Amino acid sequence: MHLSRLMFASIAAALFGASAAQSAEPVKIRMSWVAPVTNWASIILEKKDLARHLGKSYTVEPVRFAGTPPMVTAIANGELEVSNLAYSTLAIAIENAGMDDLRIIADEFRDGVEGYYSQEYMVLADGPIKKVDDLKGKVVMTNAAGSAVDVAMRAMLRKFGLEDKRDYTVIESPFPTMRAMLSEKKVDMIPAVIPFSYDPNMLPDLVALQKNVDMTRDLGFVKSAPDVKKHADLSIVEEAAKRLK
Repeated sequence: MHLSRLMFASIAAALFGASAAQSAEPVKIRMSWVAPVTNWASIILEKKDLARHLGKSYTVEPVRFAGTPPMVTAIANGELEVSNLAYSTLAIAIENAGMDDLRIIADEFRDGVEGYYSQEYMVLADGPIKKVDDLKGKVVMTNAAGSAVDVAMRAMLRKFGLEDKRDYTVIESPFPTMRAMLSEKKVDMIPAVIPFSYDPNMLPDLVALQKNVDMTRDLGFVKSAPDVKKHADLSIVEEAAKRLK
């Protein structure tokens, strides 16, 4: 269920202290990330050969955040040098926090570009939410108030005359927990970002797998098709998924 096709860019902003630049020691660069793989900082150290001066003139420390709003506080407290601020938190940092020395240095990803993945908002396929109006009186989820997905969600709901606290309730939770909370009907709608929108707790589709095995039999590669359910033990991933709730 797509509630919004709003285009937004994840903004990278840098704040380097003069004392760090003048130090003889390697400059410590702490970079923020929210979603693994989607955000560059989460995988940058996997290809250290691309960072030719790593460990010489600078060091890199990826730091995880639940969303971009907490990054503003981290920058203000000198706990973060490079932040992948969203359009919403860039404005908050400059206008509300008075960080006039922030500088945009790169564009990490964009949403709403034709032919590429776009932000999704999910509801239960067999649930009561069939259109935006049905969210009145319901509970929606966000990773952090003021984040890009949060602002886009609120903007779409406002277009349908729905306002926070008056018409619906917002609760915050980390992205990895959202699908489980939706399936347990603790919330009525969640934002789905890559990679979490693609990976349902690593549970295999045994029905689809059985069809593939049957096809292997039909083509003559095996004499009989085994019952895949008898060869499956999902207790490991199911137990791991519980720890994310």
